[in-house]
Amino acid sequence: MLLQDAHQFGQKLLRRRPLGPREETDHHTAGCLNTLDLVIIGVRRMLGAGVHILVGAVAKYIAGPAIILSFLVAALSSLLSGICYIEFGARVPRSGSMYLYSYSIMGQVYGFIIGWNRILSLTVGTACIARAWSYTFDSLIGNHISQALERTFSLYMPYYLAKYPDFFALGLVLLLTGLLVLGVHVLPQVNKVFMGINLLVLSFIIVSGFITGDLHNWKLTEQDYALNTSESKDIYSLGPLGSGGFVPFGLDGILRGAALCFYMFIGFDSIVTTGEKAQNPQRSIPISIVVSVLICFVVYFGVSAALTLMVPYYQIHPDSPFLQAFLHVGWGPARYVVAVGILCALSSSLLNTMFAMSWLIYTMAEDRLLFRFLAQVNARTRTHIRVIMISGNLAGVLALLFHFSDLMDLMSLRSLLANLVVDFSVLVLRYHSDQNLSKNQKTEEETEMELVVQERSLDSVLEASNLSFLKSLWFPPSTIPTRKSGQIVYGCAFLLVLLLIILSLILAQRPSQVFSGDPVLTAVAVLLLLLITGVTAIIWRQPQDPTALHFKVPALPFLPLVSIFVNIYLMMCMSTWTWVLFGIWMVIGFAIYFGYGIRHSLEEDTEQHASLHLPNAGQKHP
Repeated sequence: MLLQDAHQFGQKLLRRRPLGPREETDHHTAGCLNTLDLVIIGVRRMLGAGVHILVGAVAKYIAGPAIILSFLVAALSSLLSGICYIEFGARVPRSGSMYLYSYSIMGQVYGFIIGWNRILSLTVGTACIARAWSYTFDSLIGNHISQALERTFSLYMPYYLAKYPDFFALGLVLLLTGLLVLGVHVLPQVNKVFMGINLLVLSFIIVSGFITGDLHNWKLTEQDYALNTSESKDIYSLGPLGSGGFVPFGLDGILRGAALCFYMFIGFDSIVTTGEKAQNPQRSIPISIVVSVLICFVVYFGVSAALTLMVPYYQIHPDSPFLQAFLHVGWGPARYVVAVGILCALSSSLLNTMFAMSWLIYTMAEDRLLFRFLAQVNARTRTHIRVIMISGNLAGVLALLFHFSDLMDLMSLRSLLANLVVDFSVLVLRYHSDQNLSKNQKTEEETEMELVVQERSLDSVLEASNLSFLKSLWFPPSTIPTRKSGQIVYGCAFLLVLLLIILSLILAQRPSQVFSGDPVLTAVAVLLLLLITGVTAIIWRQPQDPTALHFKVPALPFLPLVSIFVNIYLMMCMSTWTWVLFGIWMVIGFAIYFGYGIRHSLEEDTEQHASLHLPNAGQKHP
């Protein structure tokens, strides 16, 4: 009875959302996007506000000039995940979101995890952009706002929050919340204009940096640091020196920086989710993802190199790095031009992020994974007033109280988890057949076991069953996926994730002991590698689904596993405080899901409605 209840509960978790018919607009727009259009979509999504928010803090405190290597690692990780996203999106022949894709392909609990974490990303992203807008504007007027607020409130702020409450950022979020309630949104033409302005400003920063920069800033020593300390009016504004040079914080700093810089490559999923509209998806989607990631990497490389050449990394202003950098090199008037471009990019990104946040919450509420009252639409304004107000107020509180470096850590962790789920899904789905076996169907193994049961005793049956299972791990009885082979891959994939988490924890937290030859940690790491290799080999031996897709991940299962390992390792590089915040968010989410969503979802109502119309077992029909 207990096993039966557990099985039914597991089936509820994996219920899939049926895809409705395509909208008429989808038919008109199918095949209308070429490779260049998809590249523009990807670049516009990736090259947003992140570059103006994150570069300064990562360069000053985490990676130094080696931030450009952090961007390289983040770009390679994004490409690995992007390849998995392509196959994942190829399984849903219509436009949508990653929430929709996960719900319809993997099941309800996967869809909720993706959707709930996407809400986190958009909410925190709104707070980050509002803080960045506030910092940029404050820097233009001489930092009077921040200085006044810090003098008044700094003594009353706990150490784990920002130094002062940013009421300017709160007011900005509430203002835009009101505009969204009234139905205001950014036109596509305005987005394109702001994207062009953003590219021009970033190009100006890169060119200016290489003109005014000094290569000596990549070779700084303790003498330089001591000289800057003696000349600085505020020695507390200086960051740590580390070991100096180009890589002042070592490999650990590069990887820690990569975990944060990964956030700046979020957006390639927008290419996948519009794949149905591509003229030649087999060719254009992979090319556009690679090209858009490459373009953004070149821009990020140039901007971070320019910044660290213009200013010694320990003197970079973490909140408004580019404006202060132009002051440092004596190009004061140029910072006003840069500020206009930055504020345009931040304004467009802020309104778009808030709109996407409210729309996703509305969609999940329509599916009844979130509270149903959130799906109500105001009859007069035709907007989701309750959703907009609740999400806007939450983002405003985060912008008021949290420093955006903590918020950026949270966003990067969420993005890495989303990629991990997609990589895992692609790995599992390739070894599952699209045609699920019905309850009355019998596989070859089941038929064989029935004959064994008729001829042998219970002990011999169990022995034969165990031998059959062990044999099927390396010698599958079928060349196409079966229920049994799919279950083997599912279990092995979960085991691999667990092993990779343990290995990543050891490598991220105790790297020096492992590579210096600590007998215990080295032995554990070697044992984990052997187990990972063995489990991977078992997955490799299982039959793959022969269903034709417009793109399939090559070198399965190795490439998804490499991507899973990279994502897990970068997640393990996050701070404890980031994991605490993320844990609180996930606990709230699962409380909502298991307390409300799983019992009120549309699929649950459909099943209950169908069961009411089923005939009784003993009822006879003509």
